[in-house]
Amino acid sequence: MTRVAMVTGGTSGIGLATALRQGALGHQVVIFGRSNERLEQAAAEIRAAGAAGCQTVVADFRYPQQAVQAVRSAVQAQGRCDLLVNAAAVAPLAAFEQTTAEAFDEVVNVNIRSIYLGTQAVWPVMRASGGGVIVSVSSLAAVSPFTGFSAYGASKAWLDIVTKAWADEGRAHGIRAYSVRPGAVATPMLAGLFPDFPAEQTVSADEVADVICQLALPPWRFSSGEAFTVSRQ
Repeated sequence: MTRVAMVTGGTSGIGLATALRQGALGHQVVIFGRSNERLEQAAAEIRAAGAAGCQTVVADFRYPQQAVQAVRSAVQAQGRCDLLVNAAAVAPLAAFEQTTAEAFDEVVNVNIRSIYLGTQAVWPVMRASGGGVIVSVSSLAAVSPFTGFSAYGASKAWLDIVTKAWADEGRAHGIRAYSVRPGAVATPMLAGLFPDFPAEQTVSADEVADVICQLALPPWRFSSGEAFTVSRQ
């Protein structure tokens, strides 16, 4: 059976790598984002990778009505959601004392609010179809935030905790939830923040995507709620 995978943050980095991997497995892929141009560019890559199809949905999940409408549009086209990957995130780099209220609000809105609202919109869809898998991209900053990542690390720690809650509440409905904690990942985000970061200390977005896709498989059903680290350190 062709699986339906929905990915937020699917236009770059780990989200795109995961969408490409799902496409290469022959699944149907839906990617959400705020830029139609970036969505269409990513969709062309995903279709070329072998996806059964790739639907793009322009939406800003920080707003509940947009999250509900975006998921409804995807489900109307695909019929269900087997895998939800929460990969959208922002990572402003600033010392705690210099973190502005605007930067803090952006972290909360993108890394917490949009993920909560998006998953909440998908939840009844998974319940109705007998289950599904939710994989959220956390970070090692959730357990060891270095200078400049206090807001980002806190948002990822929240993600690890809410994943445990989803796993607990979803167990009776066949819904599994996991978080994946990458260390430094060779993505445009890392390059923008740390241009000179040593390449030998990074993992690739593809390596993280491999773990995400593995967690969607049945053998991992007994590990729902856990956080998995992907790092060279």
